[in-house]
Amino acid sequence: MSNAELDKIIATLNAAKTRKVYRKLDFFEPYPKQQQFFDAGAVYRERLLMAGNQVGKSYCGSAETAFHLTGEYPAEWLGRRWKRPIKAWAVGETGAVTRDVSQRLLCGEPGVEEMLGSGMIPREAFVEKPSLARGVTDAYDTVQVKHLAPDGASVDGISVLRFKTYEQGRQKLQGDSIDFFWCDEEPPAPEYSEILTRITATDGCGIITFTPLQGMSAVVLRFINEVSDTRFVVTMTIDDALHIPAAKRAAIIAAYLPHEREARARGIPMLGSGAVFITPESQIMEPAIQYLPEHWTKLWTLDFGIAHPFAAVLSAWDRDADVFHILHAIRMSDAQPLQHAKAMKAIAGNIPVGWPHDGNNREKGSGETLAKLYKDEGLLMTPKHMHWEDGGVSVETGILEMQQRMATNRFKVASHLTEWFDEYRMYHRKDGLIVPIMNDLLDATRGGIMGKRFGKPLHLIGGQVSRRMEPAQAAGVDFDLFAY
Repeated sequence: MSNAELDKIIATLNAAKTRKVYRKLDFFEPYPKQQQFFDAGAVYRERLLMAGNQVGKSYCGSAETAFHLTGEYPAEWLGRRWKRPIKAWAVGETGAVTRDVSQRLLCGEPGVEEMLGSGMIPREAFVEKPSLARGVTDAYDTVQVKHLAPDGASVDGISVLRFKTYEQGRQKLQGDSIDFFWCDEEPPAPEYSEILTRITATDGCGIITFTPLQGMSAVVLRFINEVSDTRFVVTMTIDDALHIPAAKRAAIIAAYLPHEREARARGIPMLGSGAVFITPESQIMEPAIQYLPEHWTKLWTLDFGIAHPFAAVLSAWDRDADVFHILHAIRMSDAQPLQHAKAMKAIAGNIPVGWPHDGNNREKGSGETLAKLYKDEGLLMTPKHMHWEDGGVSVETGILEMQQRMATNRFKVASHLTEWFDEYRMYHRKDGLIVPIMNDLLDATRGGIMGKRFGKPLHLIGGQVSRRMEPAQAAGVDFDLFAY
């Protein structure tokens, strides 16, 4: 190998090393929960990533902020997109915390001049050195960033990023109009209200990333309890953080204070006495069952989704061990019975489908009952709605049985059903009553507990099953042992 060839190889390696340091944005690959958070930006004005410690929430927030400032969106980007330079804020708790977290992730190590550009904002995107803030050493006030035109080849202007803090107070957050904000760590309600006002005139949007150590605070309740088509929340746990080895997760969780473990590891607000279920998720999780015994009875149960998402849960009941397993879960918004039925039949179209008592309500347009609409789509609807053996439909009885089963290892949920666990974490009471928000899959699950005796011992058959199939029946028996 000649010296010229060797020099060329060395130059290539040095260029690759430099790119890795000063163009971190090129190497960012979102985890599934982070991608879900990004994608929701196309629809929602406010988004909250409520996550455990060190699972990637701030890293995620810095990446999205850098995408908007630079215009360098990934080819597969489905979230909010600006085709022009923007004005943005990055807001943290104090000047020192904002410098050490948001500023560091976006711009590089504070106080080290040669590391400017080693954060999510590429080095060549900085127009000039950032201006310094007063009162905190090496803290930035304003950063100017080149924004690429939609063609990706030319610069169409300068985006401006300013660093703000909650400790400045509400008055210091007034007066400006911005396109985008990133709040890292939970903002006080008055300051958050003021920040929201800044995006009103621009039709902008914003994101919040934090670990919910303050419990069911005003900001958390805004996202969890207040129904709105402008807000969206994603919960990210230590199990969603692929950079943390699975073998180390238990030790990390054990190191947290007991009363903070669910918040720090799983992004679950410390609900205290308001939490309905207190069994650790790890105790009810199980790997997806590869071999499903035929003698286990199987049942779909629905929550029809009147003014909220439709939900369907497929369960299997091992009668011998008395263990209730959740195998599949479907939650869909803005879809019709045709789409709901198609999704269910693709998984198991030959399984009975239990339904809640509101299935007797009639649909305004056709006059048909809701249950009949789904039966017409080929689902094997049970003759009657789900009920206890005494004929009642008590919610509290269902919750009590679920709690007892969880505590005694007789309730298991496939670990890949992330939407189910999202609801599990947020299920809580207020003033003694269940808060009917983000509980669609849990309502369907409770229906399965209530009506588990209606299940059938069948193999799961996917595909478009359009007629009622005969249940399995033992040879030599002239009646169905598991009839309704």
